Amino acid sequence: MASDNNGGIDFNRLSSIKAKDDKDILKVRCDKYIKRGLARDKTVQFLLERLKSMGCNPPEGFIRCVDCGKLAGGGFGLVEETALVQHDNENTKNRAAPSQCQPSMNDLHKLFQAQKEGKSILTLKPEIYLCQQYLQSESHARQSMIHELVHAIDMCRTKMDPLNNCIHMACTEIRAQNLSGECQPWKEFIGGQISKFPKHGQVCVKRRAALSVRENPNCHDRVEEYINAAFDRCFEDTFPFDRHPSIK
Repeated sequence: MASDNNGGIDFNRLSSIKAKDDKDILKVRCDKYIKRGLARDKTVQFLLERLKSMGCNPPEGFIRCVDCGKLAGGGFGLVEETALVQHDNENTKNRAAPSQCQPSMNDLHKLFQAQKEGKSILTLKPEIYLCQQYLQSESHARQSMIHELVHAIDMCRTKMDPLNNCIHMACTEIRAQNLSGECQPWKEFIGGQISKFPKHGQVCVKRRAALSVRENPNCHDRVEEYINAAFDRCFEDTFPFDRHPSIK
């Protein structure tokens, strides 16, 4: 048992050990969810196969579990900063190692400001992560995987730049919210979000997509404008599905 130098119990160390044990348990559970999703979920398998057929072969570990600093099921793309360093009158690029999960809003503001000042370039490293401490169940994990795989499909088929183009970000968020099944009426009903049944799916997709777009410091001032501009075309776009996955 952990103890301090005076022979008493070191509760701080015990708390630290427990926190590590809890994190390990969450990691094992999350990894199990990913393994089962890859092996059993037909939609996950379909989207991965489509990525490969489009020439975007996911590397080993493409989907992984991490500790996230904000409440979320997962995310797509790790923000990567390429610093532009002046050297002998030429710009050279130093690739900064991305953080384990998405940076905080404050960090993003600093990164975007550096880009505006010409000090760096921001890009998304294609990678899917699940937030191991916020996954509610295995079905939640699979739904998060599908959501993020739709983003991967969008990044593969177009020259999309959701970090710097707010219409692009709005479009891929609309598609991911719509095609992942996150706005199914029964889920909205349980969450107390049903306001009207006719066209509630569209209301839900707009609401959830707006929450994601608002996280981008480049976009948060005009979120509704970007969502509305992209909505009709992107809501109807079911690629790579022939029709919406919920329609059998």
